[in-house]
Amino acid sequence: MKLSVIIITKNEASNIQQCLESVNFADEWIIVDSGSTDGTVDIARTAGATVIETADWPGFGPQKNRALDAATGDWILSVDADERIPDSLREEILATLKQPTHDAYALPRLSSFCGYFIRHAGWYPDYIVRLFKKDAGRFSTDLVHENVIVKGAQVGHLRSHIIHYSYLDDDVYLRKLGQYSTLGAQQAYGAGKRSSLRKAISHAMAAFIRTYFFKRGFLDGRAGMMVAISSAESAYHKYLKLMLMTESDKYNR
Repeated sequence: MKLSVIIITKNEASNIQQCLESVNFADEWIIVDSGSTDGTVDIARTAGATVIETADWPGFGPQKNRALDAATGDWILSVDADERIPDSLREEILATLKQPTHDAYALPRLSSFCGYFIRHAGWYPDYIVRLFKKDAGRFSTDLVHENVIVKGAQVGHLRSHIIHYSYLDDDVYLRKLGQYSTLGAQQAYGAGKRSSLRKAISHAMAAFIRTYFFKRGFLDGRAGMMVAISSAESAYHKYLKLMLMTESDKYNR
């Protein structure tokens, strides 16, 4: 039973070595890189990964499908460069592949925000399909927040979690905020959605209330407050950018 790990990267020199070390139990490592300039490609190749360099950026989903297409394993484990597979999950994955009962498995994910691991606010257990038979799943074509679409099979669940160092500090948070809000706005615009300043503000307020109160972010203390504010900021900037796209469309008619 051959296991392929797939990863997409861009300027992940600070992450890729540790990420690959955490998945060294796999049979092959496929990385699709979209123009790194910080040594990511050299680090990955030195570590034994097969690296495919691309000149364009089609979005997260299509880029991960490129990695999927290049993999030769019977099973696929998809990880991001800022994620780690701890020993407990490694052992559970290997045991599962010896006697699989499903064609795909969702893994819980424990994410950090600026040094704090978040266990509420809708962040945990955050089950995501990451382990699947190659012929049983494919990534959605979403520009951002892609997911694995499993072909007519029930999805099993593992117990051990992926560790996700999602926002190491405020600089990383602000960079990702800009990137994801732009992609989210583009995706919404392509789906025919439109926005206004009122909608941007109302979505931001709803995101804060949902994250901090309904999803019990307050149980994570000040870190939960930080996450709730970041959720509000993400929603605001996404719908603000969608508003500007909407207005630009009107002016260019």
